[in-house]
Amino acid sequence: MTRKSMATSGRTRAHRVMTSVRIELAQGGRFLARHCAQAFKSRPHISLAATGLVALGLVFSLVPSGPEGSPAARVQPLELPKFAEEARKGPTTDTSSPAHEAAPADYPEPTTQDWQIVEIRPGQTLERVFRDLGLDAGLLHEIVTTTEQTRNLARIRPGDEFAFDIHPEDGFRALRTELDEDAWLYVERDQDRLLTRTEPRHLERRIVEASGTIDASLYTDAREAGLSDSMIMRLATIFGWDIDFALDIRDGDRFALIYEEVWREGEHLRDGDILAARFINRGESFEAVRYDAGNGPDYFAPDGRPMRKAFLRTPLNFARVSSNFNPRRLHPVTRRVRPHNGTDYAANTGTPVWASGDGTVIEAGYSRPNGNYIFIKHGNNIVTRYLHLSKKLVKRGDRVRQGQSIGHVGSTGLATGPHLHYEFLLNGVHRNPRTVDLPPADPLPAEHMKAFGRLGQGLLARLDNLAPPVTLLAQSDKDCEQLSNSC
Repeated sequence: MTRKSMATSGRTRAHRVMTSVRIELAQGGRFLARHCAQAFKSRPHISLAATGLVALGLVFSLVPSGPEGSPAARVQPLELPKFAEEARKGPTTDTSSPAHEAAPADYPEPTTQDWQIVEIRPGQTLERVFRDLGLDAGLLHEIVTTTEQTRNLARIRPGDEFAFDIHPEDGFRALRTELDEDAWLYVERDQDRLLTRTEPRHLERRIVEASGTIDASLYTDAREAGLSDSMIMRLATIFGWDIDFALDIRDGDRFALIYEEVWREGEHLRDGDILAARFINRGESFEAVRYDAGNGPDYFAPDGRPMRKAFLRTPLNFARVSSNFNPRRLHPVTRRVRPHNGTDYAANTGTPVWASGDGTVIEAGYSRPNGNYIFIKHGNNIVTRYLHLSKKLVKRGDRVRQGQSIGHVGSTGLATGPHLHYEFLLNGVHRNPRTVDLPPADPLPAEHMKAFGRLGQGLLARLDNLAPPVTLLAQSDKDCEQLSNSC
């Protein structure tokens, strides 16, 4: 008989039954949680989220315009529509880790009282834990050499928990630890040998919706809407090809999103994926729906165009923009009027700088005006430049990917403080990186549009209740006819 997890009391079993009932009621939600289990996998730009909230945490700058936005935010559980099952693509994957399956030993299953729980402290080793429990080092060596999974037990971290079943007469009976968030790993004594097995732990993916209005900053208002730092970063990443979050955010801008939360046995473990989102910036609606066309999930506009583009609008997580693109700027050091053919992003020294697109490093050096600099050549006769770096992480000839860290913000050369000076050149001519038209990526294949349309229609309808899309004002009789049959 398969051994159960540590808590075998009636209360725990009852909780699991209730959890199972809740999941069965979700129906469509079960599909979408599985469909959206891998976010941006194998996408180069996912490194954006991994970098963390270096500058979003320092608060986005706002440029007031128009009436003050009234804060409006809510977070509530969301039941997914049944149609979501129709849009599911690809085989499901069992998230529990496979292991060396073994028949249980012949002794009674340990009760809660039989397990001795040990939480690893800083500086503590597994050898020390075994010694403190009266277990010899030979047993530890036997355990860690049993399978590949047990070999990983040697790499413990503070906070890891191990449960031991040690009988007064029989000695060591079993060890249990967390293999990953959805599986236990058991090592059990069966007479003169050790056997390992895994036991899955039930994960529940809850669908949540949140919305808010920008009144102070994206970071502040998104936090008030219940979003974590990582979720705010993901939201900014999705729309980062269309919105410059340093310069474009305004009072009254709105956001809404539908996302997952991962729970286990009544405990919130982490945030999951964003399933759909809308950002209304300066009166323009941007919408994104997560969909997997067979080569990994990505985000697409309602018409099937990918949100991802060939270039990022901003090549770092920023605090504020100290100087915008200006061909008649007074240089702060030389006090002479000279073109400022780029954008300065003020950030702390050491802030990672990303390649805004795929390309090849054509220059990486130092000069008195530019300090440490990197020039990258991309396709379509585009070159991007990154100046005043404190450190360069690439050299001439290196191939780089969009979102890859290529250096750190600094104040080398003629700079008044730590910042990144970023330039975008097309056919040798400086263009404003904030407003230049960026080459689009390939749209969804035609054979996926029907399923994607069904999925997007339901999710966007949910977003309509949170942050209704902007209705354009008719500027002429012709516009009026296009917007409405009766104007």
